[in-house]
Amino acid sequence: MKYSNEDLDIVAQEKRVWGTWNYVALWISMSLCIPTYMIASSLIEGGMNWWQAILTVFLGNAIVVIPMVLNGDAGARYGINFPVFSRASFGVLGANIPALLRAIVACGWFGIQTWIGGYAIYQAIKLWIPGIATLPAVFPASWGLETGPAITFLVFWIINMFVVYLGIDSIRKLLLFKAIFLPLAAASLLIWALSAAHGLGPILSQPSKFSSTKEFLHFFFPALTGMVGFWATLSLNIPDFTRYAKSQRAQAMGQLIGLPPSMTAFAFIGVVVTSATTIVYGKTIWDPVDLAGKFDSPILISFAMLAVAISTLATNIAANIVSPANDFSNLAPSKIDFKKGGYITGVLGAIIFPWKLVSDPNGYIFTWLIAYSSLLGPIGGILIVDYFLIRKKVLVVEELYCDTGRYWYRNGFNPNAIIALLAGILPNVPGFLTTIKVIPSNLVPIFISSLYHYAWFVGFGISGTIYYLLQKRQVN
Repeated sequence: MKYSNEDLDIVAQEKRVWGTWNYVALWISMSLCIPTYMIASSLIEGGMNWWQAILTVFLGNAIVVIPMVLNGDAGARYGINFPVFSRASFGVLGANIPALLRAIVACGWFGIQTWIGGYAIYQAIKLWIPGIATLPAVFPASWGLETGPAITFLVFWIINMFVVYLGIDSIRKLLLFKAIFLPLAAASLLIWALSAAHGLGPILSQPSKFSSTKEFLHFFFPALTGMVGFWATLSLNIPDFTRYAKSQRAQAMGQLIGLPPSMTAFAFIGVVVTSATTIVYGKTIWDPVDLAGKFDSPILISFAMLAVAISTLATNIAANIVSPANDFSNLAPSKIDFKKGGYITGVLGAIIFPWKLVSDPNGYIFTWLIAYSSLLGPIGGILIVDYFLIRKKVLVVEELYCDTGRYWYRNGFNPNAIIALLAGILPNVPGFLTTIKVIPSNLVPIFISSLYHYAWFVGFGISGTIYYLLQKRQVN
């Protein structure tokens, strides 16, 4: 077929073998990563106490698992992945729009994970070769990039690209290592926190920094949007995984059981450890790599940093290469395969300055997580409304791969989907521009700029509603 290749083809029924516990295991593996720890600890750094942070993480994941299960239905029912599923609503060619938006976000996550892994290597090398920390500056000051960390970032980036070159099968052993080691490492951090802070009592007694309910809510709603945004990527491309499901029950129950509890449990460790750093060091250390660098034993630190690097490598390939590789492949199925898509992801992920995205918790939540949720929320609204309300879960799969069927629309694009997408994105643009200080906040009415704090929800609701109104009378 013209609009297909091996990566985009329908998964044969006999190859759909994933059961409930495969999806539970997938989400445990996905959740146990350094960004999960950082997203929880950033809430503590932002001013929340322990239970406020845990509640925010749980609510965000309880919300995002709903579109996760809904979008997963098409993958399990028809054996199709996200780019192909998007063709039903956006058109055979128009599907490249949501696929590319999702792929660009994945590139950002790839860059963040690669920076974390590279910085872990830097922390280990610095113990044995202190001179790496004092290398002459070679980058402009505005980049905020020291030479030593830049070198290890490049080294870790090359390792990631080498794994892509070897192919996806090479990641299995790394995932096994991660599944065994990272829970042990997390438990060790928790034990250290309890010991160093003299029990859980002093940690849990750390007060909120907010002086009023209004001040708390001003931080809470953007933070909740950030929690939803954390998995907004996977809530779209979950068909990439559910197309291997034995049944709808397997993908639905597996995600419900696997995602919210895993994220909340690992977030609890991040919250406890971060709260302990305030007691032990007199300041909040929200980055676990920075925290590990403060331990006394060089051998222990080196081992911990190596483990962080390897587990980050495993997560990076599984979560941030597979899906964008499919998305880029959808652009030109006959020319771009998994490896080429992976290389494109790697290059884009390196040039977005990922070290700046994670340099402080406000940038991590308000600039990165919320910003991309404003792009992905509208796509989710369109996909779900089209599949459940317009088509009643009925797709003519063969026509998703040709230029003569109902999904061709106008020259391969569905104008209604594009209009709805823009309508969902535009209300969040003023708030984004004021957040990154491109325009002064006093030039934008507070009501308009505050919509950005609810970016995923605003985009999802507006785009879904407008798409329904435009499309409901035009479906064959």
